[in-house]
Amino acid sequence: MTSSSTPLLACMAVLALACVGVRAAPPPPPPTNVTVHYTDPKQFTETKRSAFAHPIDANGYLNPLKDYIAQRASRILAPGERLDIKVTDVDLAGEYEPWHGPKLSDVRIIKERYPPQIDLDFTLYGADGKVLRQGHRSLRDMSFMDHVGINDNDSLRYEKPMIDRWLRQGPDRL
Repeated sequence: MTSSSTPLLACMAVLALACVGVRAAPPPPPPTNVTVHYTDPKQFTETKRSAFAHPIDANGYLNPLKDYIAQRASRILAPGERLDIKVTDVDLAGEYEPWHGPKLSDVRIIKERYPPQIDLDFTLYGADGKVLRQGHRSLRDMSFMDHVGINDNDSLRYEKPMIDRWLRQGPDRL
């Protein structure tokens, strides 16, 4: 072994030890000031449309979506406030187009005409337990394909920015 390879080997050893110590961070605990629940997910547009072309595991997108909404919504609330969100419909961006043939029947086609859509009802409670705001929202993002910096590895990459835009208005303008 030459003396020039010693620093390289030392760096590789340090890197290997660092990788051994790295563990996936545990998911954050669910917030206690936000509840998110679904009303009859079997009737959601996403579930009904995909049932014919490509049966999907609803928990594969509903659980991460629920966790994301709760985590993000908890950030906008003042101490003592509580938010209850009831999601009444979900239609993820894109669509299955089985008429393209069997090789593409399992492929979600992303086009501008298939925007993400989430319908929800919400109730915002003050620290005293009184209702501050409540209402129904139909979140749509007709320009979802124009957003820059979307994480291609995230299955909810089009829905999350739409939720963030809604919540960014703050609790006074939900």
